[in-house]
Amino acid sequence: DSSDDVRKVQRREKNRIAAQKSRQRQTQKADTLHLESEDLEKQNAALRKEIKQLTEELKYFTSVLSSHEPLCSVLATSTPSPPEVVYSAHAFHQPHVSSPRFQP
Repeated sequence: DSSDDVRKVQRREKNRIAAQKSRQRQTQKADTLHLESEDLEKQNAALRKEIKQLTEELKYFTSVLSSHEPLCSVLATSTPSPPEVVYSAHAFHQPHVSSPRFQP
């Protein structure tokens, strides 16, 4: 029957268009995920670089503190006190070593 044939052709055309749209959406989604992945890789690299820099800074300041502690009159003469008090006392005396490399 010709009306059945027309409906088959229309259904096939509609299905072809739907499949094409589905493939386009799938491609667009893959492209979006790829761009997001690249962005996350860049962020990850930047964070790794920051971790490396902060680790080096920590090593440096740990070394400075280790060198400073034996010479520190504030620590030698003060009675045991909470760390906040010791650190605040340190804020008022000149450091023995300056660090132009690491600016707060």
